[in-house]
Amino acid sequence: MSIVITDIGELVTNEPGLGEGPLGIVRDAALVLDGERVAWVGRAADAPAADEAYDAGGNAVLPGFVDSHAHLVFAGERAEEFAARMSGQPYKAGGIRTTVAKTRAASDDELRATVRRLVDEMARQGTTTVECKSGYGLNVEDEERAVRIAAETADEVTFLGAHVVPPEYQDDPAGYVRLVTGEMLAKCAPHARWIDVFCERGAFDADQAREVLEAGIRAGLMPRVHANQLGEGPGVRLAVELGAASADHCTFLSDEDVAALAGSQTVATLLPGVEFSTRQPYPDARRLIDAGVTVALASDCNPGSCYSSSMAFCVAVAVRDMRMTPAEAVWAATAGGARALRRTDVGRLGVGARADVLALSAASHIHLAYRPGVPQVAAVWKRGRRV
Repeated sequence: MSIVITDIGELVTNEPGLGEGPLGIVRDAALVLDGERVAWVGRAADAPAADEAYDAGGNAVLPGFVDSHAHLVFAGERAEEFAARMSGQPYKAGGIRTTVAKTRAASDDELRATVRRLVDEMARQGTTTVECKSGYGLNVEDEERAVRIAAETADEVTFLGAHVVPPEYQDDPAGYVRLVTGEMLAKCAPHARWIDVFCERGAFDADQAREVLEAGIRAGLMPRVHANQLGEGPGVRLAVELGAASADHCTFLSDEDVAALAGSQTVATLLPGVEFSTRQPYPDARRLIDAGVTVALASDCNPGSCYSSSMAFCVAVAVRDMRMTPAEAVWAATAGGARALRRTDVGRLGVGARADVLALSAASHIHLAYRPGVPQVAAVWKRGRRV
């Protein structure tokens, strides 16, 4: 079935050749979806007929958000930990172990229900592509079921057995790395596309992270890295060296880190919801963009450091506190996320792209930052189907 979305006041295509500026904005536009793909883009006056029509009412239409960093396979919540941080307790990576215990005790159906609930919640807010990591099992059985359950719902699945060292290996981190790169990887790789590691103090050092990533690459997975969240360190440069699709967090960067990113294909994925929820300093997106680094925005939805699934919220915070323009933030939350996942079919609305569309009840993409916290999603299509 084909659908024509007409009377679009501002169509963000992320195809500069189609329209104005880096967002490829087409005014007074229409968009035709045919099955799971975009079939036609142009002026509303020239739109072909379709089986159904949707009147955008002169408002803005964008590609669906691409959330390239989320942790959705978990049980329980950590509201008390959040309250403690808001009272002055610093964020530490070790809080992950609280969720590990609850996740291990949960049934498959309980974990499956949480993933589906959150992916549905994301879709209603305009997120049409979701990456989901494991990392709250930290043993062979629970990591395998995490990636297996994630693969049932998420668009992209990442094996993150190297999230932190679990309590039972606290005195033998080298032994845990051997487990992650051996039996655990063998069980999880068939369900995942990516391998990730938390390269940070309190988690894994550079040598351990390299061992994990190189094992994943040998198993056919592509690398991405949790890097430089809690302080400067080797994570970003390791990501660039190994050709990782993205280095995520990038909160504390040296000049050498920025130069390495600027000279690479590795995307700097920034997660402003984490800084909002932990009171850490925000990443300096302006510094990265001005240096020529490709920047993405993602939610990092998880029960500990950021329990928000809203990409619109991330856009607003990035504009207010990370010195991004509204256009830069919208691009980073759509096309930037697609780059971080090495996808060319999402994050844009050119002919042949996946029919993932977000219609706003606002005249411009600027309103995502201009009216923070206000529901502005009028309609969402994912793979051509109305959400």
